[in-house]
Parts: sequence; C-alpha cells; structure tokens
Amino acid sequence: MRISEIFYSIQGEGRNQGAPALFIRLAGCNLHCRWCDTEYALTGGEEMSADGILAEVSRANPRLVCITGGEPLLQTDALIPVLKELHKRGIAIEIETNGTLDFASLQPYATICMDVKCPSSGEESDLSLLSKIRKEDSVKFVVSGEDDCRYAREVVSVHPVKGQVFFSPVWGADTAPIVRYIIRNDLPVRFQLQLHKIVGVK
Repeated sequence: MRISEIFYSIQGEGRNQGAPALFIRLAGCNLHCRWCDTEYALTGGEEMSADGILAEVSRANPRLVCITGGEPLLQTDALIPVLKELHKRGIAIEIETNGTLDFASLQPYATICMDVKCPSSGEESDLSLLSKIRKEDSVKFVVSGEDDCRYAREVVSVHPVKGQVFFSPVWGADTAPIVRYIIRNDLPVRFQLQLHKIVGVK
C-alpha cells in the first residue's frame, strides 16, 4: 500500500472525537476539494507491506485505528487483509472516506465515516452510498456556510441516514451562521469543530 504517514494522536472528528487513536493515512485521492487540508496526501507516499503496517500497529498498541487519506478506498484490495488482522486482534477500526467508492466490503471489519461533499468543495459524492450507512457508521458534511447547510439538509431529507450526522465547518469559516441554521431548522445533526486543530495536534 502507498502510505502517506502513520502517527498517534487524538481523533478530532466523528463519533470517536477526543479518543486517542493511531492514524494510518493512505496516499492518493480521486478528488481535489477546494478546502482540502491534507493536500500532501493526494500524491506520493511510501510503499508498505501489510506486515510492515501491522508491525507499526503492534508497536503503538492502540485501542482505536483510523484509516484515512487521501482516499483509502482506492487501495481496498490491499487494505482488507490489514483490516481482517486488526479486527481479529480486537482493535476498533474506523475508515474515513469521501463517499465516491463502495465501502460495503469493509463494513464487516470497521465503522465508516462518509464525508459527503458539499457544493463549496467543488466535488460530489455518490449519494446512493448513504443507503449503506448503518447505525454504527456516520456521515459528515464539511460546510462553509448556509448554502452548504441547505444542500446537506436536502440530502438527508431525500436520503435518510441511519447513523449519526455531523456538520463540521471548513476550518476558518464563520461558525455562527452554521450554528444558527442548525438551531433555526432544528436539524437532527451534531455540530462539530475539528478538535485536533483547536488543541494544536496533527
């Protein structure tokens, strides 16, 4: 697999926000979002075998592993053996994906956080994949303002989501209008800032 980096930090987003986690960031992505904050992972990376990755996990001995990117599902075939072994070890696994590739084959081993792309990103997700989100999975909308909020509201009204839904502001965006929109419309979502950036860790 092409790996951009492996590091230990806290999970800044999603259902496990605040929990210590080992992050395995895969290199390569099929999108180019305008507000991407990990552009260094769009290309490059170093080749690592499954055994090499598992050795890194053993050294860290984490309770939680987050597979992220880039877009990790571009390397699904190589990823599955790693997920199977981590699952067998009893390690909780979450996978962050941009919602353009089918994640069903990974769900027996991990929870999914599907990042649905809003208009401000300049990209689109495959909304049909929302039907595959389970109660233990989640959906994230990275929103820059009310236009994105309206889009996200329409998406969840047309595509009911079984899992938790998060509205996460683009880093640096004015959060007040986003919060007001959620309150005014009584949306069944959770507002969530990127905790890792607030506390100053990767």
